[in-house]
Amino acid sequence: MEYKDAVQNLSPCGLDCGRCADYEHGEIRRASRTLLALLGGYERLAKLKAEKNPAFENYAQFADVLSSFSQAACSGCRGGHVLCPLDTCRARDCQREKQIDFCFQCDEYPCDRQFFGPLRDRWIRINDRIKEIGAVAYYQEQLGKPRY
Repeated sequence: MEYKDAVQNLSPCGLDCGRCADYEHGEIRRASRTLLALLGGYERLAKLKAEKNPAFENYAQFADVLSSFSQAACSGCRGGHVLCPLDTCRARDCQREKQIDFCFQCDEYPCDRQFFGPLRDRWIRINDRIKEIGAVAYYQEQLGKPRY
């Protein structure tokens, strides 16, 4: 993997867009589509199974959530169709203005404009780690961890 690949998958604030449930090219979207296809028509069996296992009474809700995952449409923070729920994130605009890839590369880092509370602490930990080991190593390190 090259630096440009890591930059493409990591947002300017350091979160891994590539592993997000909303990312249009992500593994969660692909796996959800596969699982929906494999479970096609399972509603009938879920009704039968619900008689002995109450968990299957909620199969329709599960299928709705899975369907939602399968329709992920976010381009990632560096794309043109951003659906990130972190509406307090200023990193995308700042990154474009300052022509940098990550927040830690800014001479104002850590600024007061980015996040607050526990999310701010996480943002600082992520950026400090990217600065310490580099974007490629950080991205590879994250691949084995759950996104959430």
